[in-house]
Amino acid sequence: MLWTTLGFFALTGVLVWFHLRASDGGRKSGAAPVVRTAPCPRCGAAVNVGSPFCPGCGVPQQVFEMVQARVAEGAATAGVGLPKAAVRADMCVGCGTCVASCPEDGAITLRGKLAVVDDALCRGHGECVRACPVGAISVTTGAAVNRVRVPLVTANFETNVPGLYIVGELGGRGLIKNAINEGKLAVEHICATLQPGGDAGAAEMPVVDVAIVGSGPAGLSAGLEALRRGLKVVVIEQGSLSDTVRKYPRHKLLLAEPVQIPLYGDLWIADASKETLLQVWETIVANTGLPVRTGERVERVVREGELFRIETPIGAQLARRVVLAMGRRGTPRKLGVPGEESDTVFYDVVEMEAFQGRRVLVVGGGDSAIETVLGLCNQADTSVTLSYRGDGWDRVKERNRDKLQRVIDAGRVAVFLRSTVREIRHDVVVLEAEGAPTILPVDNVVVRIGGEAPYALLERSGVRIVEKEVPVGGGARSA
Repeated sequence: MLWTTLGFFALTGVLVWFHLRASDGGRKSGAAPVVRTAPCPRCGAAVNVGSPFCPGCGVPQQVFEMVQARVAEGAATAGVGLPKAAVRADMCVGCGTCVASCPEDGAITLRGKLAVVDDALCRGHGECVRACPVGAISVTTGAAVNRVRVPLVTANFETNVPGLYIVGELGGRGLIKNAINEGKLAVEHICATLQPGGDAGAAEMPVVDVAIVGSGPAGLSAGLEALRRGLKVVVIEQGSLSDTVRKYPRHKLLLAEPVQIPLYGDLWIADASKETLLQVWETIVANTGLPVRTGERVERVVREGELFRIETPIGAQLARRVVLAMGRRGTPRKLGVPGEESDTVFYDVVEMEAFQGRRVLVVGGGDSAIETVLGLCNQADTSVTLSYRGDGWDRVKERNRDKLQRVIDAGRVAVFLRSTVREIRHDVVVLEAEGAPTILPVDNVVVRIGGEAPYALLERSGVRIVEKEVPVGGGARSA
């Protein structure tokens, strides 16, 4: 018995010794822990994977998330796995209809304002595809990714058209802090590549160094950086100053960390209103003298030799470089009625949740109007009314027409056919329906009667548009 016990302890000691020797071998040989790194897209410095900032240039790495995302190639990148739902982040409006329709608990959830698929729980039933009012979900056999249609840009936010840059929401990232950083980085690259003087030649009109289209956070940041560096710059805005923020549906914005505004310094607004941010923008523009031309819609951007010609209904502007900092929703068609410029009027819905518990009038009779109605009907305590000048839904997809009829039958939406909006007041809308005026109490009006998408302008300018695959948890959130 004694020899057995001693033998057992001896054998155990030998095994423990071998184990410790093996596990400690790396340290005895002087090997350091393996740290995965990747080059910074801007300066090439090694950045630890997961680190928020580059140790070389200090730029937040989040701004390159869309730039580095893989370009989708249809079936070639779909993989051969089991069918899974995939959400297009640039189309999702966060209405939650897909969550309610999914038979697998937790397979699709709202994360922030975006529907996100749990690849481990999704069984590819496709109920979410049929339920989505905006057609933002498809079933594929690939990994759980969001597909986003975006212009193809480099790490400097330059497109395939040399000298033409795209920043902010139009590039697929609507976060305010990202937009500000992107505008600044684009102008830094312009300054590094733009030769003093030259390029203008014998131009028939004055030439600016940089023309910026759009006066949202990205456009103003780009303009201020250009001004700071001594460039001749002009900002062209189709609406009013910083229309992107002015028409933002949420009453509260959150910048959880400071961002550096050229010629201003750190901007840090925690749980502040959009009105506060607008006041900051307006003060900065007034104090710096940044030239902003409002109420001027850009219709074409064409290259003429070494210059760009920016055409608007008012005239043309020549520029050596162009930065497009427009929103993704393009130029909406307007009603042309008194009160339409109110902050209560929207031309798109980025977040359905923002209208929860409110009285909303949707104007229009096409698929976009019907899809908006369907999403709003899914919000708690939201009263929805639809006004359309026609007498039916002939132009609407059958799927949307059937869904609309179901919510009408359920009493979840009131419909005024053959009706026209005559005036928008603070808390009511004057409708003319069947030849008689009707006063309709409302909190918000959503106008969906068509317009020109910004991608038409990009394609006319020769910019390449691609679909990118952004892993779940990333992507183009409009916040």
